[in-house]
Amino acid sequence: MSSLIDGFALPNAPRILDDTSFAEPFALPTGATAVVYCEGQFGEQDGKTANGLVRHSEKYEILSVIDSRQAGVDAGELLDGTRNGIPVLASLTESLAHAGRVPDYLVCGLAPADGLLSGDQRVVLLDGIARGMHIINGLHEFLNDDSEFVAAALIAGVTITDVRRPKDKRDLHLFSGRIFDVTCPRIAILGTDGAIGKRTTATLLVQALNAHGIKAVMVGTGQTTLIQGGKYGVALDALVPQFCSGEVEHQVVAAFEGEDPDVIVVEGQGALSHPAYLTSGHILRGSRPAGVIVQHAPKRRVLGDFPMMPMPTAASEIALIEAFADTRVIGVTINHEEMTPLELEEAIADHMLHLGLPVTDPLTRPAEDLVEMVLRAFPELAPLAASLSTTG
Repeated sequence: MSSLIDGFALPNAPRILDDTSFAEPFALPTGATAVVYCEGQFGEQDGKTANGLVRHSEKYEILSVIDSRQAGVDAGELLDGTRNGIPVLASLTESLAHAGRVPDYLVCGLAPADGLLSGDQRVVLLDGIARGMHIINGLHEFLNDDSEFVAAALIAGVTITDVRRPKDKRDLHLFSGRIFDVTCPRIAILGTDGAIGKRTTATLLVQALNAHGIKAVMVGTGQTTLIQGGKYGVALDALVPQFCSGEVEHQVVAAFEGEDPDVIVVEGQGALSHPAYLTSGHILRGSRPAGVIVQHAPKRRVLGDFPMMPMPTAASEIALIEAFADTRVIGVTINHEEMTPLELEEAIADHMLHLGLPVTDPLTRPAEDLVEMVLRAFPELAPLAASLSTTG
């Protein structure tokens, strides 16, 4: 492999791979085995990229997660109470010993609010490069702009993929109105905070609808969905705001034209009420969803990265969404963090009673609950659905 740097062809130079190719998965070297680095944050809000990859990945075979704080546990059991055979190990050395060889990729599974690497985190990623692992980086800090990383990758003959690096502005899209040509329902999965489970709920909803005979496709709006292998999507928080709604629209149109789906599910980001993570507004404007599902964590008292800000209620977020956009909330999904089974049951019943909407927990309740939520709002989809009583 060769590359042009300052006009000169260099052998084995790292390729700058930016996961913003639209309606196409980003190109990667051969191989799919990966270790996910998430020191000190696996299972936490700032470990959401690692959490998502352990739960679902179309692109990589996840061999292990690195987090010395949680070393020795099964990753699936820690997240959801169900073992999935992915161990959490204390170091990169242990992960390589467990794999029995050098895996293809080292994925940075951290998602801190500032999107930057600490000194200790840099050391681990540079160690992975030196051992011959390609790097997948979803942070706002672009490693292809870092001379130390570029030099290390050049010497090792590996690649660095900065997932959040946007396309050139000349290649971005303003809102065009093409969304009005999309004739299938769009459902946006929004929430009351960041890192609250919107992507997981969107993924489970798409899987449940497809399993019941309703062709659904997901449009991602964050780096984790793109790393997982999502075909349609863009990392919205890396874009100039002027292009955000147009890029959402562009991806929804691409999914509609490329897949001819019955439903398009759009992943939300942050919250419409959030003081910092505001791309929900662009998602609503760009995808113009006919329905919204709101993800809420009743036990959270303050916003995850902003403890000076109290959590909104599901009711207040619903009111804001329906005032801001020409849409309606069709259901609520509960994040059961810090909840006992009894507290979860009571929260579901309480929200259902006071909101007058279907309410479920996608991770602990049957997938049919999500399907019924959609069919209740869009009865025209019912003839497409396989019988709920004969599946699952």
